[in-house]
Amino acid sequence: MEIPIRILHPDATVPEYAHEGDAGCDLVAVESQVIPAGGGRAMVSTGLSVAIPEGHGGFVLPRSGLAAQHGVTCINAPGLIDAGYRGEVMVALVNLDPTHDYEVKKGDRIAQLVVLRVPLATFTTVEELPEARRGEGGFGSSGR
Repeated sequence: MEIPIRILHPDATVPEYAHEGDAGCDLVAVESQVIPAGGGRAMVSTGLSVAIPEGHGGFVLPRSGLAAQHGVTCINAPGLIDAGYRGEVMVALVNLDPTHDYEVKKGDRIAQLVVLRVPLATFTTVEELPEARRGEGGFGSSGR
C-alpha cells in the first residue's frame, strides 16, 4: 500500500519499518521537549502529514521500549488518523513515571503507526440484540 506523505519540517523523518514483517513503522520527533514526571503531557510534532487511504485508519500506538523503560506512552492510545485528515501528525505523550522527567529529543522514535483496513459500519435500531455467550457481562466478568 502506498501512502502519500507531506514533509512539513526540514528535519522530519519518513516513517520506516525497523524490521521486515513489522506491523508498525516508527514516528520520529522533530522537536525536543521535557515531559514532567507524574502524568506530565506533551503534544510532540512529527513534521509530517499523511493521506491515509479511504477505508483505512492510521493508528498511532506507543513504543514498548518507552513504556517499559521510562513509563512514557501515548495518552490516547491508539490515536486515530482518519482517511480525511490532512493536518500534521502529532503524538500525545504522557509520562507515568512518578519521579523522573522524560526528555524527548529531536530525532527520537516516539510512537509507531499501524495502517489498518476499517470497514464502514451502519447502525440499525432493534428491539432485541442477538444472543451471545458473554451476554451483559462487563468489566471483570471473565475473572482474573
